[in-house]
Amino acid sequence: MPPSRFRSNQTREKMKMIAAVCWIPKGAFKNVRFATEEEINEALKAVIASDESSADSDYDDDDDMDDIADGDQEEDGDLQTEGVTNALSKDKPEDSSLDDIDAAMHKLKMHCYDNDEEGKGDLYYSSNDMDPYLKNDDMDDYEDDEEIEDGTVKPNELIIAGLHAHKKHSGNYLKVSIVEELMDGELCTGWSNHKIGLAHTPLCLAWSDCSLKDDQKGNFMAVGTISTEIQIWDLDIVDAVTPHTVLGGKVHKERKRKKGSHKDSILGIAWNKEYMNILASASADKTVKIWDVAASKCVTTLKHHDDKVQVVSWSQHSPEIILSGSFDKSVALKDVKNCASDCIRWSVEADVETVAWDPHNEHSFVVSLENGMVQAFDKRKSSSNDRSSSSALFTLHAHEKAVTSISFGPSAPNFLATSSYDKTVKLWDISSNQPSCIASLNPKLGVIFSVSFSNDEPFLLAMGGSKGKIKVNFEYIGPKISGQ
Repeated sequence: MPPSRFRSNQTREKMKMIAAVCWIPKGAFKNVRFATEEEINEALKAVIASDESSADSDYDDDDDMDDIADGDQEEDGDLQTEGVTNALSKDKPEDSSLDDIDAAMHKLKMHCYDNDEEGKGDLYYSSNDMDPYLKNDDMDDYEDDEEIEDGTVKPNELIIAGLHAHKKHSGNYLKVSIVEELMDGELCTGWSNHKIGLAHTPLCLAWSDCSLKDDQKGNFMAVGTISTEIQIWDLDIVDAVTPHTVLGGKVHKERKRKKGSHKDSILGIAWNKEYMNILASASADKTVKIWDVAASKCVTTLKHHDDKVQVVSWSQHSPEIILSGSFDKSVALKDVKNCASDCIRWSVEADVETVAWDPHNEHSFVVSLENGMVQAFDKRKSSSNDRSSSSALFTLHAHEKAVTSISFGPSAPNFLATSSYDKTVKLWDISSNQPSCIASLNPKLGVIFSVSFSNDEPFLLAMGGSKGKIKVNFEYIGPKISGQ
């Protein structure tokens, strides 16, 4: 996870890396269009205006910066609970009414934000007949070229997104690519459907099909960076130059933060899978914020950690429950519908790198740590606001260095992948809370910062590392898992 990536000056000097990877579900892309010339010109004007009015660095650590009056920071528990409850009621897929969605859309504020670099558009023709390089002899080639010209993605194609970070601003971008199979059967990331320039070093990302534009499912990527804002990008627009919306950050031409903004880098983000307008963010400012993305506002701020908050994760079975992990060597569980209530805490051995709920067991979650350990806990085996004395389900010395990322196999219970600063990826059978290593991989990607299994193809594992490349492996080892 992000902070461990920047602890070494040597790492920062050589920084050209994949900060995070994320699969996008099959069929998510629809009605793809290119950004219009008017949109590009407006974005360029905003960027120029921003450059003239601000000399900000990548690190937003100017403590003397004023905040716009932030009501949610000082609300009592009852008011915070009311705000979260109202937000959670907006966008539940099965039960939400169109009236609720329409009301949320009226509150949506669309500004021209100025913190993004221009991305150059690909050269394309309005008609394939006008393209002198198009070969019509082979219909398959013709159809492939036509697909690229239109910027469309086939419903059955595997799509992966990666955050590319570089010490130079021009090297910071979000790239969306199609996963292709080569002649020898090896998988690779091929044609890029999107390459979105980012003004700041990116740290984390999360995808959602939240309905932000109409009553249809969307295709949005949230991106957190070392700045104080969260950008929400519409992936159905090719060559977009501005986000669909921005949460937090600074007010244009003013040295003030927007209402509800974080005060330091965004280290982790997570969409709520049931209440899809809800996004949680973790920050180096020691807080967790809950956002109503449809209304572009923070609905509550949680201050239950004593150090940087590294990661947040919503429960898949209880959508009001959220986990957070911190550099205060604790993991906390919170019911956001009852913000006045105490949270449940677990002490861990070192700074938290990431947390993940077990998709096959609603009560269990796994925590990875800076010291190379992985621990599992049962949320039922704790009882107080004080740090729980309950023991971990297991404690695993998974790697010799920090465990940067973990991912559960979506279709095989007890199947876990871990990545590390030691440049390896390991696959584990954690059956009966007795972990055993199935395989140790050296993908030759440098330090591995992110791993992720595909939900569409459950044994495809994406990996990204410090060499700036993404690799996809087919890891079919299901029969080796106990109970398979």
